[in-house]
Amino acid sequence: MTQDRTLVLIPARMAATRLPGKPLLDIAGLPMIVHVLRRAEAARIGRVAVATDTPEIAAVVSSHGGEAVMTRAEHASGSDRIHEALCKLDPKGDVEMVVNLQGDLPTIPPQDVRAALKLLDDSSVDIATLAAEIRDDEEHTTPSVVKLVGSPVGDKRLRALYFTRATAPHGDGPRYHHIGVYAYRRQALERFVKLSPSALESREKLEQLRALEAGMRIDAAIVDSVPLGVDTPADLETARRILAKG
Repeated sequence: MTQDRTLVLIPARMAATRLPGKPLLDIAGLPMIVHVLRRAEAARIGRVAVATDTPEIAAVVSSHGGEAVMTRAEHASGSDRIHEALCKLDPKGDVEMVVNLQGDLPTIPPQDVRAALKLLDDSSVDIATLAAEIRDDEEHTTPSVVKLVGSPVGDKRLRALYFTRATAPHGDGPRYHHIGVYAYRRQALERFVKLSPSALESREKLEQLRALEAGMRIDAAIVDSVPLGVDTPADLETARRILAKG
């Protein structure tokens, strides 16, 4: 897989209610979106761009040497936003793989981004993602922690059977915390955004269930830990402590 066939897109908006304006909040001297941009660039898997509906975000990205693409404001999901960005940046269809990296993961290890993309070397996989074993007892029962239920299909790799906010699977053994990083085959992304929201997606409030219900295959690479997602002021302070050390 060559780098000119892969596009990493980072959707970013200013509309977060719990942490307003979070893409531009300062962490260790840089806006959060720039930290994510640098992590994506360090993965060295292809072209990187931030997809946003906010001129201020685009200006900050550009001022730090990154690429930004403006998208419509009314998208219902990050998947729709990155599809529009893909069509704008690559209208000829040269890009074959698209990575959707959330803009609030300033500490994600670049090797984890690479691990997701690597799963698409298997031609039977439509969408790839990440998971980490749950080690905090509270996370087993916390609805905000999405669990990936899957069958092992190789070393540190699962084929996803279901995603849920419930405690699953039942019984003894590991459970896995789903990490919302996705690598798509272009055809899979194009198919996905044309699908209507599914019954289980609406019930669980988990967009990835739409793909499973449509018969698409999602595999997950098992990584060592869950990257910090910055959603609250407390998360922001944690990210500042982590990145101030590095």
